[in-house]
Amino acid sequence: MILARFVISILLLIYPTMGFPTPLNATEHKILQWVDNHVDGSISLLEASVNTNSGTMNLAGVRAVGAVLRSEFDALGFTTQWIDFPPQTNRAGHLFARHTGGRGRKVLMIGHLDTVFEADDPFQLFVRSGNTATGPGIEDMKSGNIIMLYALKALDAVGALDGLQIVVAYTGDEEKPGEPLEAVRRDLVEAGQWADVVLGFEAAVHRDGRDWATVARRSSTEWRLEVSGKQAHSSGIFSEDTGAGAIFEVSRILTAFYREVRGEEYVTFNVGTIVGGTDVSYDEEQNRGVAFGKTNVVPRKVIVHGGLRTMSNEQLDRTRQAMQRVVDRHLPRTSAKISFVDGYPAMAPTEGNKQLQSLLSDINEQLGRGPMPALDPSQRGAADISFVAPYADGLAGLGAIGSDGHTPNEKIDLSSMSVAIKRAAILLHRLKQ
Repeated sequence: MILARFVISILLLIYPTMGFPTPLNATEHKILQWVDNHVDGSISLLEASVNTNSGTMNLAGVRAVGAVLRSEFDALGFTTQWIDFPPQTNRAGHLFARHTGGRGRKVLMIGHLDTVFEADDPFQLFVRSGNTATGPGIEDMKSGNIIMLYALKALDAVGALDGLQIVVAYTGDEEKPGEPLEAVRRDLVEAGQWADVVLGFEAAVHRDGRDWATVARRSSTEWRLEVSGKQAHSSGIFSEDTGAGAIFEVSRILTAFYREVRGEEYVTFNVGTIVGGTDVSYDEEQNRGVAFGKTNVVPRKVIVHGGLRTMSNEQLDRTRQAMQRVVDRHLPRTSAKISFVDGYPAMAPTEGNKQLQSLLSDINEQLGRGPMPALDPSQRGAADISFVAPYADGLAGLGAIGSDGHTPNEKIDLSSMSVAIKRAAILLHRLKQ
């Protein structure tokens, strides 16, 4: 018996050098127990959050969701701040919460209060069926917001929050950032420059029976294409005097994008809106347009609004140039111009990010869920963590397991809430060490 205990103690000491997961300590076991005892409370708060509409343009709703979280962080002893923007940005603002300490790495935790579902969308309510819940923004990312809070609550309950250096940032316009971008992300960037580690809590990925870690995300750039043709009687279309018209020209351009620009790894581009005809109006802020045309009139105008994602600035430049070359070729009697608006930068898969992945994977194994390999960056979109990726090591995708984000079928697995809370709390605890 004495020999067996001796062997076990030696193995525990050398686990790190052997590549075995670090065993959970007494404090971490208390974290697990607390989370199991309080997961119902996290789901109740999630339901209330989902049932409060906070579409990006519903400024009052975004503030209402933020106010509830603010009261929770106030009760935890955090210093909270609502950051307002100038009225011309037409955005609600951000909620920041700070916990000062002097132990461990400085950690920035990122969530967002807004969703893509505006106040007039028919998809509005939290609905539960067993361990599955649907609702607007439940995956992206109201569940992640609650996970952030409850991970910190768990640490506080077991006496492990004291000394942690934490900034919690809930942005209010992640789904449709205000302008100028430099202004509405200034506070987030400053927090990233302060931090050693950045953790993003959008939905987790579980595929092929495994949990996956997010160490990289692609950029997000908007593009707008405006095409003009000669308005004329349709009997003359394709003639030398009339030409092809705006809609045939835009069809040529989009087809060429698909055939000639598509294909490079990590490059994707999407057409979100297309409006064409004789008379066209388009509201870029609302992504809504109106068109009028007749079958016997050659259309004179088309507007296309789309998005572009890449893994690096170099790849973005190459793709822009390729799209420009396509646009510069014109069908007869047409013209076209393309413009780009930079949005979210890329989050590169750095060595520091991979070290954090290893730490998270270690925790995941101790929770009985196996190792966490790195997810292919093409499987994730852009997020606020990318703004601070140049300044600190980071991990994203620390939220609940869900699917069908940005659709009326958006859902999460409620049983994954407790898993995500435990993982995050233990990760924070180990970063404190």
